[in-house]
Amino acid sequence: MSRKIKIESKVHDVAAKNEILQVADIVARDKGIDREEILSAMECAILKTAQMKYGEERELKVTINRKTGDIEIYRILRVVDKAGDRNVEISQNDASRLKPDARIGDTLDDPLPSVDFGRIGAQVARQIIIQKVKSAERKKQYEEFEGRVGEIITGIVKRIEFSDIIIDIGKTEGIIRKSELIPNEIFKIGDRIKVLLSGLNKDQTGPLLHLSRTNPNFLRKLFEQEVPEIYDGIIKIVSITRDPGSKAKIAVTTSDPNLDPIGACVGTKGSRVQAVVDELKGERIDIVRWSNNVAIFIVNSLAPTRVSRIVLEELENEANVVVPDDQLSAVIGRRGQNVRLASKLTGWSISITTEKEDSENRARESDRILNILMENLDVDDMVARLLMGEGFSSIEDLVNTSSADLASIEGFDEDIANEISQRAVLAMDRKKAEIEKLCTEKGVSKDLIEYKLLRLDLLALLVNSDVKSLDDLGSLSTDELLDITGDLLSKREAETLIMKVREEWF
Repeated sequence: MSRKIKIESKVHDVAAKNEILQVADIVARDKGIDREEILSAMECAILKTAQMKYGEERELKVTINRKTGDIEIYRILRVVDKAGDRNVEISQNDASRLKPDARIGDTLDDPLPSVDFGRIGAQVARQIIIQKVKSAERKKQYEEFEGRVGEIITGIVKRIEFSDIIIDIGKTEGIIRKSELIPNEIFKIGDRIKVLLSGLNKDQTGPLLHLSRTNPNFLRKLFEQEVPEIYDGIIKIVSITRDPGSKAKIAVTTSDPNLDPIGACVGTKGSRVQAVVDELKGERIDIVRWSNNVAIFIVNSLAPTRVSRIVLEELENEANVVVPDDQLSAVIGRRGQNVRLASKLTGWSISITTEKEDSENRARESDRILNILMENLDVDDMVARLLMGEGFSSIEDLVNTSSADLASIEGFDEDIANEISQRAVLAMDRKKAEIEKLCTEKGVSKDLIEYKLLRLDLLALLVNSDVKSLDDLGSLSTDELLDITGDLLSKREAETLIMKVREEWF
Protein backbone atom coordinates (compact mmCIF):
# COMPACT_ATOMS: atom_id res chain seq x y z
CA MET A 1 0.00 0.00 0.00
CA SER A 2 1.35 3.41 -0.99
CA ARG A 3 1.69 6.16 1.59
CA LYS A 4 1.61 9.95 1.24
CA ILE A 5 4.62 11.63 2.83
CA LYS A 6 4.45 15.38 3.39
CA ILE A 7 7.58 17.44 3.97
CA GLU A 8 6.90 20.63 5.92
CA SER A 9 7.51 23.88 4.07
CA LYS A 10 8.31 27.31 5.41
CA VAL A 11 5.55 29.84 4.94
CA HIS A 12 5.53 33.38 3.95
CA ASP A 13 4.48 36.96 4.55
CA VAL A 14 1.96 37.35 7.38
CA ALA A 15 0.23 40.36 5.77
CA ALA A 16 -0.31 38.44 2.52
CA LYS A 17 -1.71 35.50 4.45
CA ASN A 18 -4.20 37.65 6.30
CA GLU A 19 -5.20 39.43 3.07
CA ILE A 20 -6.05 36.12 1.38
CA LEU A 21 -8.43 35.16 4.16
CA GLN A 22 -9.95 38.66 4.26
CA VAL A 23 -10.58 38.64 0.48
CA ALA A 24 -12.18 35.17 0.71
CA ASP A 25 -14.45 36.36 3.56
CA ILE A 26 -15.49 39.55 1.71
CA VAL A 27 -16.24 37.82 -1.62
CA ALA A 28 -18.12 35.00 0.12
CA ARG A 29 -20.24 37.54 2.01
CA ASP A 30 -20.94 39.82 -0.99
CA LYS A 31 -21.75 37.00 -3.41
CA GLY A 32 -23.52 34.77 -0.91
CA ILE A 33 -21.14 31.90 -1.76
CA ASP A 34 -19.53 29.43 0.61
CA ARG A 35 -16.09 30.64 1.79
CA GLU A 36 -14.66 27.21 1.00
CA GLU A 37 -15.52 27.63 -2.69
CA ILE A 38 -13.68 30.96 -2.78
CA LEU A 39 -10.57 29.49 -1.21
CA SER A 40 -10.71 26.53 -3.61
CA ALA A 41 -10.84 29.01 -6.51
CA MET A 42 -7.77 30.79 -5.13
CA GLU A 43 -5.90 27.48 -4.88
CA CYS A 44 -6.72 26.77 -8.55
CA ALA A 45 -5.44 30.23 -9.53
CA ILE A 46 -2.16 29.82 -7.61
CA LEU A 47 -1.73 26.31 -9.04
CA LYS A 48 -2.08 27.63 -12.60
CA THR A 49 0.56 30.30 -11.94
CA ALA A 50 2.86 27.74 -10.30
CA GLN A 51 2.59 25.48 -13.37
CA MET A 52 3.57 28.45 -15.56
CA LYS A 53 6.75 28.85 -13.46
CA TYR A 54 7.70 25.23 -12.71
CA GLY A 55 6.40 23.57 -15.88
CA GLU A 56 3.22 21.78 -16.96
CA GLU A 57 5.03 18.44 -16.91
CA ARG A 58 5.24 18.50 -13.13
CA GLU A 59 2.38 17.37 -10.93
CA LEU A 60 1.82 20.18 -8.47
CA LYS A 61 -0.47 20.76 -5.53
CA VAL A 62 -1.43 23.99 -3.78
CA THR A 63 -3.11 24.35 -0.39
CA ILE A 64 -4.23 27.41 1.57
CA ASN A 65 -4.49 26.84 5.30
CA ARG A 66 -8.09 27.71 6.22
CA LYS A 67 -7.08 29.11 9.62
CA THR A 68 -3.72 30.79 9.06
CA GLY A 69 -3.81 31.63 5.35
CA ASP A 70 -0.47 29.85 4.77
CA ILE A 71 0.12 29.05 1.09
CA GLU A 72 1.98 25.81 0.44
CA ILE A 73 3.13 24.63 -3.01
CA TYR A 74 4.32 21.05 -3.51
CA ARG A 75 5.41 18.90 -6.35
CA ILE A 76 4.17 15.33 -6.06
CA LEU A 77 6.84 12.65 -6.57
CA ARG A 78 6.41 8.90 -6.70
CA VAL A 79 9.12 6.90 -4.87
CA VAL A 80 10.71 4.28 -7.17
CA ASP A 81 13.83 2.10 -7.12
CA LYS A 82 15.57 4.16 -9.81
CA ALA A 83 14.04 7.45 -11.02
CA GLY A 84 13.36 7.78 -14.76
CA ASP A 85 11.35 10.96 -15.17
CA ARG A 86 12.64 13.21 -12.40
CA ASN A 87 9.68 15.54 -12.84
CA VAL A 88 7.33 12.99 -11.33
CA GLU A 89 9.65 10.31 -9.81
CA ILE A 90 12.31 10.18 -7.09
CA SER A 91 14.67 7.32 -6.26
CA GLN A 92 14.36 5.64 -2.88
CA ASN A 93 17.91 6.79 -1.94
CA ASP A 94 17.07 10.47 -2.63
CA ALA A 95 13.71 10.13 -0.91
CA SER A 96 15.36 8.67 2.20
CA ARG A 97 17.43 11.83 2.59
CA LEU A 98 14.21 13.87 2.68
CA LYS A 99 12.21 11.36 4.68
CA PRO A 100 14.11 8.47 6.28
CA ASP A 101 11.13 6.05 6.27
CA ALA A 102 10.24 6.56 2.60
CA ARG A 103 9.48 3.31 0.75
CA ILE A 104 8.97 2.34 -2.89
CA GLY A 105 5.38 3.10 -3.92
CA ASP A 106 4.99 6.06 -1.55
CA THR A 107 4.17 9.53 -2.88
CA LEU A 108 6.20 12.43 -1.62
CA ASP A 109 4.99 16.03 -1.31
CA ASP A 110 8.15 18.03 -2.00
CA PRO A 111 7.78 21.74 -1.04
CA LEU A 112 8.58 24.41 -3.62
CA PRO A 113 9.39 28.10 -3.11
CA SER A 114 6.57 30.65 -3.16
CA VAL A 115 5.48 31.95 -6.56
CA ASP A 116 6.01 35.54 -7.64
CA PHE A 117 2.84 36.11 -9.67
CA GLY A 118 4.14 38.88 -11.93
CA ARG A 119 1.80 40.78 -14.29
CA ILE A 120 0.78 37.82 -16.50
CA GLY A 121 0.49 35.42 -13.59
CA ALA A 122 -1.67 37.89 -11.70
CA GLN A 123 -3.98 38.27 -14.72
CA VAL A 124 -4.31 34.51 -15.09
CA ALA A 125 -4.98 34.11 -11.38
CA ARG A 126 -7.58 36.86 -11.44
CA GLN A 127 -9.38 35.32 -14.44
CA ILE A 128 -9.47 31.92 -12.81
CA ILE A 129 -10.81 33.31 -9.56
CA ILE A 130 -13.50 35.33 -11.37
CA GLN A 131 -14.50 32.28 -13.42
CA LYS A 132 -14.68 30.02 -10.37
CA VAL A 133 -16.65 32.60 -8.39
CA LYS A 134 -19.12 33.06 -11.26
CA SER A 135 -19.49 29.31 -11.56
CA ALA A 136 -20.15 28.98 -7.83
CA GLU A 137 -22.58 31.90 -7.93
CA ARG A 138 -24.48 30.35 -10.86
CA LYS A 139 -24.62 26.99 -9.10
CA LYS A 140 -26.15 28.69 -6.04
CA GLN A 141 -28.70 30.49 -8.22
CA TYR A 142 -29.53 27.23 -10.04
CA GLU A 143 -30.24 25.52 -6.72
CA GLU A 144 -32.37 28.49 -5.64
CA PHE A 145 -34.61 28.38 -8.73
CA GLU A 146 -34.60 24.63 -9.35
CA GLY A 147 -37.66 24.12 -7.17
CA ARG A 148 -39.52 27.09 -8.70
CA VAL A 149 -39.84 25.82 -12.28
CA GLY A 150 -43.49 26.18 -13.28
CA GLU A 151 -44.07 29.25 -11.09
CA ILE A 152 -44.89 32.80 -12.15
CA ILE A 153 -42.15 35.29 -11.34
CA THR A 154 -41.93 39.04 -11.87
CA GLY A 155 -38.90 40.85 -13.24
CA ILE A 156 -37.71 44.01 -14.94
CA VAL A 157 -36.87 44.25 -18.64
CA LYS A 158 -33.08 44.77 -18.62
CA ARG A 159 -32.22 44.75 -22.31
CA ILE A 160 -33.47 43.55 -25.69
CA GLU A 161 -31.28 41.36 -27.91
CA PHE A 162 -32.47 40.46 -31.42
CA SER A 163 -36.16 40.46 -30.34
CA ASP A 164 -35.35 38.32 -27.29
CA ILE A 165 -35.84 40.03 -23.93
CA ILE A 166 -33.38 39.73 -21.03
CA ILE A 167 -35.20 39.96 -17.70
CA ASP A 168 -33.57 41.03 -14.43
CA ILE A 169 -34.90 38.91 -11.57
CA GLY A 170 -33.02 39.93 -8.45
CA LYS A 171 -29.39 38.90 -8.92
CA THR A 172 -30.32 36.53 -11.72
CA GLU A 173 -31.03 36.99 -15.42
CA GLY A 174 -33.66 35.21 -17.47
CA ILE A 175 -34.41 35.21 -21.18
CA ILE A 176 -37.75 35.17 -22.93
CA ARG A 177 -37.48 34.30 -26.61
CA LYS A 178 -39.61 36.07 -29.19
CA SER A 179 -41.47 32.79 -29.76
CA GLU A 180 -42.41 32.73 -26.05
CA LEU A 181 -43.92 36.23 -26.16
CA ILE A 182 -47.59 36.80 -26.88
CA PRO A 183 -47.86 38.03 -30.50
CA ASN A 184 -47.79 41.80 -30.94
CA GLU A 185 -46.99 42.60 -27.29
CA ILE A 186 -44.18 45.12 -26.85
CA PHE A 187 -42.01 45.74 -23.79
CA LYS A 188 -39.53 48.53 -23.14
CA ILE A 189 -36.44 48.59 -20.94
CA GLY A 190 -37.54 49.15 -17.36
CA ASP A 191 -41.02 47.60 -17.77
CA ARG A 192 -42.21 45.16 -15.13
CA ILE A 193 -43.21 41.81 -16.62
CA LYS A 194 -44.89 38.64 -15.36
CA VAL A 195 -43.49 35.41 -16.81
CA LEU A 196 -43.60 31.68 -16.25
CA LEU A 197 -40.32 30.04 -15.25
CA SER A 198 -40.41 27.24 -17.82
CA GLY A 199 -36.88 25.84 -17.40
CA LEU A 200 -33.26 26.39 -16.38
CA ASN A 201 -30.14 26.72 -18.52
CA LYS A 202 -27.66 24.11 -17.26
CA ASP A 203 -24.82 25.54 -19.34
CA GLN A 204 -22.41 28.05 -17.81
CA THR A 205 -23.12 30.63 -20.52
CA GLY A 206 -26.17 32.77 -21.18
CA PRO A 207 -29.07 33.71 -18.89
CA LEU A 208 -29.91 31.07 -16.30
CA LEU A 209 -33.71 31.21 -16.51
CA HIS A 210 -35.88 30.22 -19.48
CA LEU A 211 -39.11 32.22 -19.37
CA SER A 212 -42.42 32.10 -21.23
CA ARG A 213 -45.72 33.94 -21.61
CA THR A 214 -47.21 31.53 -24.18
CA ASN A 215 -46.89 28.30 -22.19
CA PRO A 216 -50.36 26.92 -21.22
CA ASN A 217 -49.17 26.68 -17.62
CA PHE A 218 -48.77 30.48 -17.58
CA LEU A 219 -52.55 30.67 -17.98
CA ARG A 220 -53.01 27.99 -15.29
CA LYS A 221 -50.88 29.91 -12.79
CA LEU A 222 -52.63 33.20 -13.55
CA PHE A 223 -55.96 31.58 -12.68
CA GLU A 224 -54.43 30.18 -9.48
CA GLN A 225 -53.49 33.73 -8.50
CA GLU A 226 -56.92 35.16 -9.28
CA VAL A 227 -59.19 32.28 -8.14
CA PRO A 228 -58.60 31.15 -4.52
CA GLU A 229 -60.70 28.02 -5.10
CA ILE A 230 -58.21 26.85 -7.73
CA TYR A 231 -55.21 27.64 -5.50
CA ASP A 232 -56.84 25.71 -2.63
CA GLY A 233 -57.62 22.73 -4.88
CA ILE A 234 -61.41 23.02 -4.58
CA ILE A 235 -61.60 23.70 -8.31
CA LYS A 236 -59.27 21.75 -10.61
CA ILE A 237 -58.14 22.81 -14.07
CA VAL A 238 -58.17 19.51 -15.99
CA SER A 239 -56.84 20.71 -19.34
CA ILE A 240 -55.78 23.90 -21.12
CA THR A 241 -55.10 24.84 -24.71
CA ARG A 242 -54.14 28.22 -26.18
CA ASP A 243 -53.63 30.21 -29.32
CA PRO A 244 -51.55 32.82 -27.44
CA GLY A 245 -52.91 36.33 -27.76
CA SER A 246 -56.04 35.15 -29.59
CA LYS A 247 -58.08 32.51 -27.77
CA ALA A 248 -57.79 29.90 -25.03
CA LYS A 249 -59.98 27.16 -23.61
CA ILE A 250 -59.77 25.70 -20.11
CA ALA A 251 -61.74 22.77 -18.69
CA VAL A 252 -62.56 22.93 -14.98
CA THR A 253 -64.25 20.68 -12.45
CA THR A 254 -64.89 20.67 -8.72
CA SER A 255 -65.39 18.17 -5.94
CA ASP A 256 -67.92 20.50 -4.25
CA PRO A 257 -71.42 19.81 -5.64
CA ASN A 258 -72.64 23.19 -4.36
CA LEU A 259 -70.00 25.19 -6.22
CA ASP A 260 -70.25 26.37 -9.82
CA PRO A 261 -66.64 26.09 -11.08
CA ILE A 262 -67.26 28.24 -14.16
CA GLY A 263 -68.93 31.01 -12.15
CA ALA A 264 -66.12 30.97 -9.59
CA CYS A 265 -63.51 31.35 -12.34
CA VAL A 266 -65.45 34.18 -14.00
CA GLY A 267 -65.94 36.06 -10.73
CA THR A 268 -68.32 38.86 -9.82
CA LYS A 269 -69.13 40.83 -12.99
CA GLY A 270 -66.32 38.91 -14.70
CA SER A 271 -63.64 40.47 -12.47
CA ARG A 272 -61.49 37.36 -12.05
CA VAL A 273 -61.34 36.25 -15.67
CA GLN A 274 -60.96 39.85 -16.81
CA ALA A 275 -57.79 40.23 -14.73
CA VAL A 276 -56.34 37.21 -16.56
CA VAL A 277 -57.49 38.51 -19.96
CA ASP A 278 -55.83 41.88 -19.26
CA GLU A 279 -52.51 40.20 -18.41
CA LEU A 280 -52.73 38.20 -21.66
CA LYS A 281 -53.31 41.33 -23.77
CA GLY A 282 -56.95 40.60 -24.53
CA GLU A 283 -56.72 36.83 -25.17
CA ARG A 284 -60.32 35.51 -25.14
CA ILE A 285 -60.87 32.65 -22.69
CA ASP A 286 -63.61 29.99 -22.89
CA ILE A 287 -64.15 28.30 -19.53
CA VAL A 288 -65.96 24.94 -19.91
CA ARG A 289 -67.03 22.28 -17.46
CA TRP A 290 -65.06 19.03 -17.65
CA SER A 291 -66.95 15.72 -17.64
CA ASN A 292 -65.75 12.13 -17.56
CA ASN A 293 -68.47 11.45 -20.13
CA VAL A 294 -66.58 12.12 -23.35
CA ALA A 295 -69.64 13.10 -25.38
CA ILE A 296 -70.75 15.66 -22.78
CA PHE A 297 -67.19 17.04 -22.48
CA ILE A 298 -66.92 17.48 -26.26
CA VAL A 299 -70.31 19.24 -26.39
CA ASN A 300 -69.23 21.52 -23.51
CA SER A 301 -65.95 22.31 -25.27
CA LEU A 302 -67.90 23.64 -28.27
CA ALA A 303 -70.31 25.76 -26.21
CA PRO A 304 -72.20 28.01 -26.69
CA THR A 305 -72.79 26.34 -30.08
CA ARG A 306 -75.83 24.03 -30.11
CA VAL A 307 -75.08 20.39 -30.94
CA SER A 308 -77.76 18.23 -32.58
CA ARG A 309 -76.00 14.88 -32.43
CA ILE A 310 -72.59 13.39 -31.66
CA VAL A 311 -71.18 10.06 -32.81
CA LEU A 312 -68.03 8.69 -31.16
CA GLU A 313 -65.55 6.36 -32.86
CA GLU A 314 -63.81 5.23 -29.69
CA LEU A 315 -61.17 3.03 -31.34
CA GLU A 316 -60.06 5.94 -33.49
CA ASN A 317 -60.58 8.64 -30.83
CA GLU A 318 -62.73 10.54 -33.30
CA ALA A 319 -65.99 12.39 -32.78
CA ASN A 320 -68.41 13.45 -35.51
CA VAL A 321 -70.48 16.37 -34.26
CA VAL A 322 -73.68 17.36 -36.06
CA VAL A 323 -74.81 20.98 -35.65
CA PRO A 324 -77.64 23.09 -37.09
CA ASP A 325 -76.78 24.59 -40.47
CA ASP A 326 -76.76 28.14 -39.11
CA GLN A 327 -74.23 27.18 -36.40
CA LEU A 328 -71.50 25.89 -38.71
CA SER A 329 -69.34 29.01 -38.91
CA ALA A 330 -69.63 29.65 -35.16
CA VAL A 331 -68.60 26.13 -34.13
CA ILE A 332 -65.66 26.01 -36.55
CA GLY A 333 -64.47 29.51 -35.70
CA ARG A 334 -62.15 31.76 -37.63
CA ARG A 335 -59.73 29.62 -39.65
CA GLY A 336 -60.99 26.57 -37.75
CA GLN A 337 -59.68 27.92 -34.42
CA ASN A 338 -62.64 26.99 -32.23
CA VAL A 339 -62.92 23.36 -33.28
CA ARG A 340 -59.12 22.98 -33.28
CA LEU A 341 -58.86 24.21 -29.69
CA ALA A 342 -61.77 21.99 -28.67
CA SER A 343 -59.97 18.98 -30.17
CA LYS A 344 -56.79 19.79 -28.23
CA LEU A 345 -58.75 20.41 -25.02
CA THR A 346 -60.60 17.07 -25.16
CA GLY A 347 -57.89 14.98 -26.79
CA TRP A 348 -60.35 13.85 -29.49
CA SER A 349 -60.29 14.51 -33.21
CA ILE A 350 -63.53 16.44 -33.85
CA SER A 351 -65.16 16.72 -37.27
CA ILE A 352 -68.16 18.99 -37.81
CA THR A 353 -71.13 18.18 -40.03
CA THR A 354 -74.29 20.20 -40.59
CA GLU A 355 -77.71 18.61 -40.16
CA LYS A 356 -78.27 18.85 -43.91
CA GLU A 357 -74.96 17.12 -44.75
CA ASP A 358 -75.59 14.48 -42.09
CA SER A 359 -79.04 13.76 -43.48
CA GLU A 360 -77.65 13.45 -47.00
CA ASN A 361 -74.80 11.16 -45.85
CA ARG A 362 -77.15 8.89 -43.94
CA ALA A 363 -79.52 8.76 -46.90
CA ARG A 364 -76.70 7.75 -49.25
CA GLU A 365 -75.48 5.04 -46.84
CA SER A 366 -79.02 3.80 -46.36
CA ASP A 367 -79.55 3.59 -50.13
CA ARG A 368 -76.26 1.73 -50.56
CA ILE A 369 -77.17 -0.93 -47.97
CA LEU A 370 -80.73 -1.15 -49.27
CA ASN A 371 -79.51 -1.85 -52.80
CA ILE A 372 -77.04 -4.51 -51.58
CA LEU A 373 -79.80 -6.37 -49.71
CA MET A 374 -82.42 -6.05 -52.47
CA GLU A 375 -80.05 -7.11 -55.28
CA ASN A 376 -78.40 -10.03 -53.52
CA LEU A 377 -81.49 -11.43 -51.77
CA ASP A 378 -84.00 -10.59 -54.52
CA VAL A 379 -86.38 -9.06 -51.98
CA ASP A 380 -88.58 -5.98 -52.12
CA ASP A 381 -87.97 -2.61 -50.50
CA MET A 382 -90.04 -3.41 -47.38
CA VAL A 383 -88.15 -6.62 -46.49
CA ALA A 384 -84.81 -4.92 -47.11
CA ARG A 385 -85.78 -2.04 -44.81
CA LEU A 386 -86.86 -4.47 -42.07
CA LEU A 387 -83.45 -6.16 -42.25
CA MET A 388 -81.61 -2.84 -42.33
CA GLY A 389 -83.62 -1.66 -39.33
CA GLU A 390 -82.30 -4.66 -37.39
CA GLY A 391 -78.69 -3.66 -38.15
CA PHE A 392 -77.96 -5.93 -41.14
CA SER A 393 -75.75 -4.10 -43.65
CA SER A 394 -74.14 -6.93 -45.66
CA ILE A 395 -74.73 -10.45 -46.92
CA GLU A 396 -71.99 -11.67 -44.54
CA ASP A 397 -74.07 -10.43 -41.59
CA LEU A 398 -77.01 -12.58 -42.71
CA VAL A 399 -74.89 -15.68 -43.40
CA ASN A 400 -73.49 -15.47 -39.87
CA THR A 401 -76.98 -15.16 -38.32
CA SER A 402 -79.15 -18.18 -37.51
CA SER A 403 -82.64 -18.66 -39.01
CA ALA A 404 -84.10 -18.60 -35.50
CA ASP A 405 -82.72 -15.10 -34.91
CA LEU A 406 -84.09 -13.94 -38.27
CA ALA A 407 -87.51 -15.42 -37.43
CA SER A 408 -87.67 -13.24 -34.30
CA ILE A 409 -87.78 -10.08 -36.45
CA GLU A 410 -91.21 -8.50 -36.35
CA GLY A 411 -93.10 -9.35 -39.56
CA PHE A 412 -90.99 -12.47 -40.27
CA ASP A 413 -91.94 -16.09 -39.68
CA GLU A 414 -89.90 -19.28 -39.83
CA ASP A 415 -90.48 -19.80 -43.55
CA ILE A 416 -89.40 -16.26 -44.46
CA ALA A 417 -86.34 -16.55 -42.20
CA ASN A 418 -85.25 -19.84 -43.81
CA GLU A 419 -85.78 -18.41 -47.28
CA ILE A 420 -83.67 -15.33 -46.52
CA SER A 421 -80.90 -17.50 -45.00
CA GLN A 422 -80.81 -19.71 -48.07
CA ARG A 423 -80.74 -16.71 -50.43
CA ALA A 424 -77.93 -15.14 -48.39
CA VAL A 425 -75.85 -18.35 -48.64
CA LEU A 426 -76.46 -18.56 -52.40
CA ALA A 427 -75.53 -14.88 -52.81
CA MET A 428 -72.35 -15.47 -50.85
CA ASP A 429 -71.47 -18.48 -53.01
CA ARG A 430 -72.02 -16.44 -56.18
CA LYS A 431 -69.83 -13.65 -54.82
CA LYS A 432 -67.08 -16.15 -53.92
CA ALA A 433 -67.21 -17.67 -57.40
CA GLU A 434 -66.99 -14.25 -59.05
CA ILE A 435 -64.04 -13.23 -56.88
CA GLU A 436 -62.25 -16.56 -57.43
CA LYS A 437 -62.61 -16.07 -61.18
CA LEU A 438 -61.34 -12.50 -60.88
CA CYS A 439 -58.38 -13.66 -58.77
CA THR A 440 -57.49 -16.32 -61.34
CA GLU A 441 -57.64 -13.81 -64.20
CA LYS A 442 -55.51 -11.30 -62.27
CA GLY A 443 -53.00 -13.87 -61.00
CA VAL A 444 -53.67 -13.16 -57.33
CA SER A 445 -51.56 -15.14 -54.86
CA LYS A 446 -53.13 -17.73 -52.58
CA ASP A 447 -51.95 -16.00 -49.41
CA LEU A 448 -54.07 -12.92 -50.20
CA ILE A 449 -57.16 -14.95 -51.20
CA GLU A 450 -57.08 -17.00 -47.98
CA TYR A 451 -56.11 -14.16 -45.62
CA LYS A 452 -58.57 -14.43 -42.73
CA LEU A 453 -58.94 -10.69 -42.08
CA LEU A 454 -60.19 -9.87 -45.59
CA ARG A 455 -63.91 -9.83 -46.32
CA LEU A 456 -64.96 -10.74 -49.86
CA ASP A 457 -66.01 -7.19 -50.75
CA LEU A 458 -62.63 -5.87 -49.57
CA LEU A 459 -60.78 -8.58 -51.49
CA ALA A 460 -62.65 -7.68 -54.67
CA LEU A 461 -61.74 -4.00 -54.32
CA LEU A 462 -58.08 -4.84 -53.69
CA VAL A 463 -57.83 -7.19 -56.67
CA ASN A 464 -59.45 -4.61 -58.96
CA SER A 465 -56.76 -2.15 -57.82
CA ASP A 466 -53.96 -4.57 -58.77
CA VAL A 467 -53.16 -5.63 -55.20
CA LYS A 468 -52.22 -9.26 -55.88
CA SER A 469 -50.41 -10.47 -52.75
CA LEU A 470 -50.04 -9.86 -49.01
CA ASP A 471 -46.75 -8.10 -49.76
CA ASP A 472 -48.61 -5.71 -52.05
CA LEU A 473 -51.16 -5.07 -49.32
CA GLY A 474 -48.52 -4.55 -46.64
CA SER A 475 -46.69 -2.09 -48.86
CA LEU A 476 -49.69 0.25 -49.05
CA SER A 477 -49.93 3.36 -46.91
CA THR A 478 -53.08 3.92 -44.86
CA ASP A 479 -54.25 6.64 -47.23
CA GLU A 480 -53.67 4.43 -50.28
CA LEU A 481 -55.72 1.63 -48.73
CA LEU A 482 -58.53 4.04 -47.82
CA ASP A 483 -58.59 5.31 -51.43
CA ILE A 484 -59.17 1.72 -52.57
CA THR A 485 -61.72 0.65 -49.94
CA GLY A 486 -63.73 3.87 -49.65
CA ASP A 487 -66.32 3.71 -46.84
CA LEU A 488 -65.79 0.00 -46.15
CA LEU A 489 -62.92 0.70 -43.74
CA SER A 490 -62.30 3.41 -41.17
CA LYS A 491 -58.84 4.91 -40.82
CA ARG A 492 -58.13 2.89 -37.65
CA GLU A 493 -59.31 -0.35 -39.35
CA ALA A 494 -57.07 0.37 -42.35
CA GLU A 495 -54.06 1.02 -40.09
CA THR A 496 -54.73 -2.20 -38.13
CA LEU A 497 -55.08 -4.31 -41.27
CA ILE A 498 -51.79 -3.04 -42.74
CA MET A 499 -49.90 -3.60 -39.46
CA LYS A 500 -51.30 -7.15 -39.15
CA VAL A 501 -50.13 -7.95 -42.67
CA ARG A 502 -46.69 -6.52 -41.95
CA GLU A 503 -46.42 -8.72 -38.85
CA GLU A 504 -46.35 -11.70 -41.25
CA TRP A 505 -43.08 -10.34 -42.68
CA PHE A 506 -41.28 -10.83 -39.38
